[in-house]
Amino acid sequence: MENIVFAYPKLLWLLLILPPLGYWLFARDKKTRPYLHYSDSSYRNVLKKTWRQRLYPTLHVLRLLAVALLVVALARPQSTSKQSSKNIEGVDIVMAMDISGSMLAEDFSPNRLEASKQLAREFVRGRESDRIAVVAFSGEAFTQCPLTIDHGILENRIRQLKSGVITDGTALGDGLAVSINRIRQSDAKSKVIILLTDGVNNAGSIDPLTASDIAKTYGIRVYTIGVGTRGLAPYPYKTPFGIQYQNVQVEIDENLLKQIADETGGTYFRATNKNRLKAIFEEIDKLEKTKIEVLSYEQRAEEFKPFLWAALVLLLLELLLRLSVFKTLP
Repeated sequence: MENIVFAYPKLLWLLLILPPLGYWLFARDKKTRPYLHYSDSSYRNVLKKTWRQRLYPTLHVLRLLAVALLVVALARPQSTSKQSSKNIEGVDIVMAMDISGSMLAEDFSPNRLEASKQLAREFVRGRESDRIAVVAFSGEAFTQCPLTIDHGILENRIRQLKSGVITDGTALGDGLAVSINRIRQSDAKSKVIILLTDGVNNAGSIDPLTASDIAKTYGIRVYTIGVGTRGLAPYPYKTPFGIQYQNVQVEIDENLLKQIADETGGTYFRATNKNRLKAIFEEIDKLEKTKIEVLSYEQRAEEFKPFLWAALVLLLLELLLRLSVFKTLP
């Protein structure tokens, strides 16, 4: 019965009439059964019930079973068989994340870097069928996690990102070049880099526009995100008296980031707060969603005939027994 469904399942509610119908049959049988009055109850020991009398109620059981089977047949049970196929076209994504000292500015909560890491992990959770890598850069660039489908490891490596582990600065060209190297030989039909930064290119040995030309050659789209509020942002400084804050000017080379995105077929976004950054990740998620083609088939076969035949057999058996073995005289 695992693959059985009913065309008219609501008709199964008719099975609720079986208890009152059974009660009525047995109650009617007691009223119509003839009986005699005796002055002495000792006759009970002599006049014991015969096997026919004991088995007579089975006629009612047969009728109730027949009615139940007829109700099931009316509900039209059907067996189902399903077949489906799924073709997934994966996307290879590299997340190039700026970990320079300016990413510690607290115009995002708790700061730009931690907000970016949190939202990057949420982005990863929504890309179950894609391979994703993480590249970190400031004055230099390195691969934090190569392309992997193991998103548990990937999230852990994103969580471990921190500022100050390499030379400070903003080497956009180097970060982009290392990211390109991660996926340039990939056989995925769609290759994407998400470049997230809050500064101006001021370090590294590779020009960002040269790196974008290489990305275009390999058919890699680059989405660029400028992170930081407009104007001034609070930046923490360590002093002998503890952490002090100073408002610093937010400088993002938006023209360069737009040019990189436009040349590679991507899009430039500006995130001025955490909510906007979250919306950007969601927008990129929609633009680069994995293509899934699902073909499914369902075939149904009518299965009411066995229930109908069983009901007719039980009704005929009841009629036959009533007219023969359990025949009663008026």
